[in-house]
Amino acid sequence: MSEERPVQRGMTISDPQVMRALAHPARLEIMDHLSSTGAVVTATQCAGLVGLSPSATSYHLRELAKFGLVEQAPSRGDGRERVWRSTTAGFSVGGSEEPEAQAAEQALIDAYLSRDFAKLRDWFARQHDASKDWREASALMGQRLILSADELREVNEKVREVLAPYRVRDREGEIPAGARQVAVHYATFPVD
Repeated sequence: MSEERPVQRGMTISDPQVMRALAHPARLEIMDHLSSTGAVVTATQCAGLVGLSPSATSYHLRELAKFGLVEQAPSRGDGRERVWRSTTAGFSVGGSEEPEAQAAEQALIDAYLSRDFAKLRDWFARQHDASKDWREASALMGQRLILSADELREVNEKVREVLAPYRVRDREGEIPAGARQVAVHYATFPVD
């Protein structure tokens, strides 16, 4: 029996210590998995996900817990097994004008983009091994728009609304046959 939890919301991280702790490929992968799925996992289960030993993964889970990003979940059995869960449904970074926080934010963003662009490159390197259906459904787009800051906020909110019903943690029980997890990368920023 699992403990009822309130609906989780995303958090904004502005503390440079938290950003530096999170700017590690294994920790980013752990957080992505736990926050996007709502899963409750052991260090051993997580180890396969991040390609590390269970003891190294346990260390990373404890480090994430120090900063309140994950927590121990109620035991699933006899209490000997240590299970972990995310404390948030996602996170964003920023909001500080301090140089130390801005440097930590940049390091975290660099780690995040490096990880995700590696996955993007991997897909395009192996896409020819995928079914025609998945190749044709996948997309890489780039568009230029002319928007005010208010219009850009409106576009971003509309994109969030379109994607929300398809989030991994919200699709339980209604997943269509043949469905797979799909990464969506979306960035909006002014270019001069």
